[in-house]
Amino acid sequence: MTQYFTINRLGHQGDGIADGPVYAPRTLPGEVVSGTLIGQLLTDLRVETPSDQRVKPPCRHYKACGGCQLQHAADDFVADWKVEVVRTALAAQGLEAQMRPIHTSPERSRRRATIAVRRTKKGTLAGFHGRASDTITKIPDCHLLDPALIAAIPVAEALAILGGSRKGVLAVTLTLSEGGLDVAVKGGKPLDGPLELALAQATEKHGLARLSWDGEVIAMRQPPMQRFGGAGVVPPPGAFLQATKDGEQALLQAVLQAIQGAKRIADLFAGSGTFSLPLAENAEVHAVEGEAAMTDALDQGWRRAQGLKRVTTESRDLFRRPLMPDELKSFDAVVLDPPRAGAEAQVAELAQAQRPVIAYVSCNPVTFARDAKTLVNAGYTLEWVQVVDQFRWSSHTELAARFVWGPAS
Repeated sequence: MTQYFTINRLGHQGDGIADGPVYAPRTLPGEVVSGTLIGQLLTDLRVETPSDQRVKPPCRHYKACGGCQLQHAADDFVADWKVEVVRTALAAQGLEAQMRPIHTSPERSRRRATIAVRRTKKGTLAGFHGRASDTITKIPDCHLLDPALIAAIPVAEALAILGGSRKGVLAVTLTLSEGGLDVAVKGGKPLDGPLELALAQATEKHGLARLSWDGEVIAMRQPPMQRFGGAGVVPPPGAFLQATKDGEQALLQAVLQAIQGAKRIADLFAGSGTFSLPLAENAEVHAVEGEAAMTDALDQGWRRAQGLKRVTTESRDLFRRPLMPDELKSFDAVVLDPPRAGAEAQVAELAQAQRPVIAYVSCNPVTFARDAKTLVNAGYTLEWVQVVDQFRWSSHTELAARFVWGPAS
């Protein structure tokens, strides 16, 4: 039975929400929509009264592909909505802050993507999964990815032919680097001698910088270098990397502004040096990260670079063993860039450490707001928040923020 609903707002995943609640994908506030209600999800959806913020999706794959959630909305609407997502998360904790203008990465700027590849009777099918679906949609005209990544999809298909199973889906992560294409595969057949030889030959044939298979490096023709400031780093296979160079630079500039003048910095959840190495141009840095392979890569990058101040590294699980106040007392600034879970344990120690300034980079406004509440309750002031949208047309929101110890100046 067809039912009619008016969309009140968007949820955190970008879905329209009507009274009930009823969830209606790819709708906008104020729209009247109809469809068949299954549980709380409106299916067979039809927009009866469109919003004036509704636009024609720029990508022809949008209807079938699950890579984007918000191409049906005007860019200004999406930008305002993402800022409001952060503002709402803070308000839920009783907080507010100056919101700087959002920075949005341009189209076709993603330097990394994980391509789903399935072997078929006729060959392969490669692309992105459809929304909440196992169906794979081809994406030859994707508006998110750097064209060089689109051109590399045949590499993912070739690897699936060599080592994919007809029963499973191969996850092939393609990353652009200074040395060429860095490829990390998960979900493939177990390695044996013939497969390893075939994969090494494929590395040569396709001119790959590096190929890894379920975490094991098969071959490396050129170091897949990433540049952080003036330092070149070769991250371990599959290591975290900001999705766009543009977004990385926007976050870095916000961090630099937040800790300006600091002489000794603790960079926590440092990864392979995204912030540590550029910060070392003007300050000593102690970089802490849970994965030893990343801190090793960071250290080697620092040692090869010229003109940087001292950078020390420490491999440490900051969820289980956060830096304590007495360990933090020698730093006049702290940079935090935790995963989506936030940094609850570490923030509890920072609350007691009373450091002059904290730059917090987050990919989850909800856990950021939770941690911000802890810091503010302890006596810090949240001065400003900079929203960065490097996952264009998605519901994903990132930010950088500045905390200072004591009342606002």
